[in-house]
Amino acid sequence: MEKWHLMTIVVLIGLTVRWTVSLNSYSGAGKPPMFGDYEAQRHWQEITFNLPVKQWAKFINPDWIELHSSRGYESQAHKLFMRTTVFIADLLIYIPAVVLYCCCLKEISTKKKIANALCILLYPGLILIDYGHFQYNSVSLGFALWGVLGLSCDWDLLGSLAFCLAINYKQMELYHSLPFFCFLLGKCFKKGLKGKGFVLLIKLACTVVASFILCWLPFFTEREQTLQVLRRLFPVDRGLFEDKVANIWCSFSVFLKIKDILPHHIQIIISFCFTFLSLLPACIKLTLQPSPKGFRFTLVSCALSFFLFSFQVHEKSILLVSLPVCLVLSEIPFMSTWFLLVSTFSMLPLLLKDELLMPSVVTTMAFFIACAISFSIFEKTSEEELHLKSFSISLRKYLPCFTFLPRIIQYLFLISVITMVLLTLITVTLEPPQKLPDLFSVLICFVSCLNFLFFLVYFNIIIMWDFKNGRNQKKIN
Repeated sequence: MEKWHLMTIVVLIGLTVRWTVSLNSYSGAGKPPMFGDYEAQRHWQEITFNLPVKQWAKFINPDWIELHSSRGYESQAHKLFMRTTVFIADLLIYIPAVVLYCCCLKEISTKKKIANALCILLYPGLILIDYGHFQYNSVSLGFALWGVLGLSCDWDLLGSLAFCLAINYKQMELYHSLPFFCFLLGKCFKKGLKGKGFVLLIKLACTVVASFILCWLPFFTEREQTLQVLRRLFPVDRGLFEDKVANIWCSFSVFLKIKDILPHHIQIIISFCFTFLSLLPACIKLTLQPSPKGFRFTLVSCALSFFLFSFQVHEKSILLVSLPVCLVLSEIPFMSTWFLLVSTFSMLPLLLKDELLMPSVVTTMAFFIACAISFSIFEKTSEEELHLKSFSISLRKYLPCFTFLPRIIQYLFLISVITMVLLTLITVTLEPPQKLPDLFSVLICFVSCLNFLFFLVYFNIIIMWDFKNGRNQKKIN
């Protein structure tokens, strides 16, 4: 009973932080003609209610979504309505999934489960984007988390249904689609495709098809309407990357303007090849050796590959990597905390544009302190606790004196944090040169990208060496 009392307090803390951030300004407030994501969400309501599916919720206040004339509409009542919808969505979908996931964690104490839930709910990136910048990422991420929970507990059909809802709510959930597919396919192979595995495969296929039909049914009334939705889901005409994003293509464009040199279709092909090749090893491993742990780490690796190499990436897409990293927070607290700090820092140009400097600093510090105290992260840097023991043993076969890998990682963490702090201070206190107005934003993206490349290598090492570790353990037993 005490556990649930403490978990309730954790949830209340998470909700309080969210609502406090929501009291701040929001993306594009009073800045015509582009406005920002707040106006984008309102505009989607305007389009949805009027063209052509009507009367879904128009009775609340027709002025908010009046076609064409409501462009740039701003009022305290509408702001409260929009903020409340995000808050309720969090309360109904994302937060229950986080609490239940943490309660289902095995081999850790009740205290650690509560601490894990607190740290996940305090992750600043999602709070700042959904409540400050203003979006509804917690809906798709919440459904995805329900999907992870379902598959991890062998509720495969319910997990598949939840993930179908996630991907139909927001197409960017494609970042997580391959690990879901490979994990379920691996389960079918393991059960045998001539027996129970085939039955499971058929059930999963029916669940996915039925879910997609139900979600798309309102748009099947007209052919042009269906095509219009598809074009908006995959806006390939918008270019290789969006604004200043901490991925390979934006960072590399500092030295070579890929968008100006290569034809559009060649850019798509190159980004697809890099993305596919970078995630292929982890997906093959998961298909051949499906396990809940492998599933979680492959979610991280694949989402990070998509973020770094895929086409038309937004800076906010790093949240799709951050969710699975939150899921392994109790397993590798030091590296997970580090990654989540970098992910928030990578969005700094966007957060500053929305005047979210103070909320960013406060929420980031609260998150870091919660992780440092709850998990004693600076004491969790041995080879075993970094999940690098097997890799280090393999490496020492060729380099016997290589015993300082944890020390290297500690120094890299220190360099990373100092660099992030200095760049933040420089960005908020100094004016960039007139000839290089985007200098600080580009530096933030470049530094963040270097960090993400390091993490991509790190998580793939954990995935690929996990089998060897398991095999060696069996020999010891």
